[in-house]
Amino acid sequence: MTTNKRPVDRNHYTVIAQAIEYIRGNLRRQPSLGEIASAVNLSEYHLQRVFSEWAGISPKRFLQYLTKEYARNSLLTSNDLLSTSLQSGLSGPGRLHDLMVTCEAMSPGEIKQQGQGLCINYGLAQSPFGIAMIAWTERGIVGLSFHDLDHAELSHGLQQTWPKAELQQNDLEAGHLINRIFSRKPESARFHLLMKGSNFQIKVWEALLNIGTSQLISYTTMAQLAGSPKAHRAAGSALAENRIAFLIPCHRVIRSDGETGIYHWGDSRKLALLAWEAAQRDSECSDL
Repeated sequence: MTTNKRPVDRNHYTVIAQAIEYIRGNLRRQPSLGEIASAVNLSEYHLQRVFSEWAGISPKRFLQYLTKEYARNSLLTSNDLLSTSLQSGLSGPGRLHDLMVTCEAMSPGEIKQQGQGLCINYGLAQSPFGIAMIAWTERGIVGLSFHDLDHAELSHGLQQTWPKAELQQNDLEAGHLINRIFSRKPESARFHLLMKGSNFQIKVWEALLNIGTSQLISYTTMAQLAGSPKAHRAAGSALAENRIAFLIPCHRVIRSDGETGIYHWGDSRKLALLAWEAAQRDSECSDL
């Protein structure tokens, strides 16, 4: 069955981010819909509509996704799935089942060249989580990030990462890529990543590709998946160095106590990503 849905207003994220900040500051008393609406200067009706269009869920349901109890339960469920998969000789559940993302690593020699001879296309586009910048070459995507900064600073940061590369801005193609990446039917899209990092960082990022949508794992489990069970701090550092957001899902790694931990592109954005993915999962289950 097909349905016609109103296109999502990507600017809704501004309201979502404000709501998350207010909710985070008042989690213990669980603010009412009216209080949240007042905090973001909207009517209750308008706030309901924003959440419905952005993620297909109500603010009340969204609030449940933000609790530590929900996070801890998700950790337990994911750990059981991972244990079963690894004992069966599989790399992990989730992502490998549809092979949506493939990857390759740059060689040490290529990294030393600092992008010399490389043409990198990049562009800015609206995503469900604010302005995103994506960068890609003929070999694959090399960067995806979220930004609240002056856009003029973004290309400068890219140039610092790849000082000898030729940069070409293409916002139109960037918009097409962003729309495909954040489609609510991602199984129809395939993406190849070109990763730049140390051997251990590459292992961590590759392991992350095995973590399914809406699954959560701890930093300790992340280290185990990367083949270094005692290196959870190093694994955390590798997550912080990830420059391909969402596709390499470092946002799905949280603390074992249920706290989400820090996120390179903002703690509130990490919560928004996790809640948005949980909403997509629940929506798919209800459609079965």
